[in-house]
Amino acid sequence: MPGYLTHFQQIAVAGVADLRMRALLDRQQFADALGEAAALGISDAAWPLFGLVWPAGQALAAAVADRPVDADEHILEIGCGLALASLVCHRRGARVTASDCHPLAGNFLRENLHLNHLPPLRYRHGDWAAPQTAELAPTCAQGPRLQGRFDLIMGSDVLYERDDRGLLPGFIERHAAERGEVLIVDPNRGNRAAFTRRMRSQGYELDEALLTGPAVQAGGPIWRGRLLRYRR
Repeated sequence: MPGYLTHFQQIAVAGVADLRMRALLDRQQFADALGEAAALGISDAAWPLFGLVWPAGQALAAAVADRPVDADEHILEIGCGLALASLVCHRRGARVTASDCHPLAGNFLRENLHLNHLPPLRYRHGDWAAPQTAELAPTCAQGPRLQGRFDLIMGSDVLYERDDRGLLPGFIERHAAERGEVLIVDPNRGNRAAFTRRMRSQGYELDEALLTGPAVQAGGPIWRGRLLRYRR
């Protein structure tokens, strides 16, 4: 036993075939016997968050399912978790790299690729909280590090911290093409304005759209968020 429980979910995304996903059973799962997650700054409470299907992730998957595929475009998903949006792009024939800092994200991605009879998808360790000097090393304990620049960078619910030092915008700038797009689904957290200010200082213009979706739990409030589209 791996030390945590999982289950299988059938995820519907308009415009593509349903995806079968192996996910953690719930937010109570935890297994870090070797201290790998703790060494990366991932707390016990945050440990299971990568392994769940979230409304913001489903909204991002829906957004890229409706986006034209460009064979010359390089796409990066940051903080991918179960990488639902990356799987959608991959299934549609786009060139996509998924990245996360959780030590199990790559394993879950490989299993979900197999479940959906999809060919390998590139996964890289990407941690915007790590020192910039660490990014110079091509590999780390979790495998190959994220390197290179991308035409589209996408992420869901990545604005969960105040980020006073601008680590996430800085990480995006190091991996964004000179002209390109950043697509973020934000579940109306309070850090959107500060993030947008930093993105504008890097030359981006913002278009945003309101999103709504099914309740996170049966009988709960309707999920609400925003699709933030930054272009330069």
